[in-house]
Amino acid sequence: MEGGITIFMCGDVMTGRGIDQVLPHPSGPRIYEPYMDSALGYVELAERAHGPIPRPAGFSYIWGDALEEFRRTGPDVKIINLETAVTGTGDYEDKGINYRMHPYNIPCITAAGIDCCALANNHVLDWGAGGLLETLRTLKGAGLACCGAGGNIGEASAPAVIGTARGRVLVFSMGSVTSGIPRSWAAAENRPGVNLLEDFSLGEALALKGKIEKGRRGNDVVVASIHWGGNWGYGVPERMRRFAHQLIEEAGVDIIHGHSSHHPKGIEVHGGKLILYGCGDFINDYEGIAGYEEFRGDLGLMYFAKTDPGNGNLISLRMTPTLMRRFRVNRAGTPEAVWLRDVLDRESVRFNARVRADADGSLELEWK
Repeated sequence: MEGGITIFMCGDVMTGRGIDQVLPHPSGPRIYEPYMDSALGYVELAERAHGPIPRPAGFSYIWGDALEEFRRTGPDVKIINLETAVTGTGDYEDKGINYRMHPYNIPCITAAGIDCCALANNHVLDWGAGGLLETLRTLKGAGLACCGAGGNIGEASAPAVIGTARGRVLVFSMGSVTSGIPRSWAAAENRPGVNLLEDFSLGEALALKGKIEKGRRGNDVVVASIHWGGNWGYGVPERMRRFAHQLIEEAGVDIIHGHSSHHPKGIEVHGGKLILYGCGDFINDYEGIAGYEEFRGDLGLMYFAKTDPGNGNLISLRMTPTLMRRFRVNRAGTPEAVWLRDVLDRESVRFNARVRADADGSLELEWK
């Protein structure tokens, strides 16, 4: 990976609920959903669909073939959207679906060598402010950088800073109400919460510009990790695209790491900078749940963005197709990789980008 900083990104990593139940230290299985009262029900659905899941599974189990891909590619930085509370508190939010992972299961994140957890999403406060504060303590205690949520707005809006041999990576995490984040979750001066976007305005882009300029050094690569939009559908609203462009043109962002959609969406390179509008899910407990099969939510991608630290421009984007089975990431086979290539190519062509498949089954972005 000479000549650039390679950053791994993926979609939502949801290690709560069913996945938490198969790890060595499961939380109490009681959940508060209208159609399921035990997290073990999601384990049963997955096993009914694809066969038995080891219990307890080792901490590295859920990453499966991704671990070998990390060893093969050697990314400098690994960033995920961690979409669960990491807490043992019982102070759940009455919102229909609640994700939590037991704090003793945090080695399932460090097992993959993750550097940064973006937290501005619609599940990090599922177990209240107390659950959020325990999540932050647990992540920091495990040596994981985090951003997008905090004990106040200053902490929630501050970047995570990760050093590499060729420069630093600054990660700002923010979430939009369009992804289902309640407005009441917004952090304030004296209130824990998330770094919430209100309206995709130029003012919000300029506010981020001020934070970037305050902390940026030479050879820093700036990532905006954004939880935005709905779960299903390939459309990219014009105001979302305009905001992405403003973050690049006005704020000085180099990479936009978008997530919330349960499937990968189109990719754009604007002014030399990468925009991932939706990375799709990466790890979750959705196996065996019917609905939206046409989107193939069981398929995911490992995004490896090689970026020039001198100017923040994208050098290359390589993607590894994955398939979730038995709560484990597997390298996708040829039919699934071809399907993902066709979908990404179709959805990216409107942004003057194309996706091709390499001989080893990985995908490469081409852009004008």
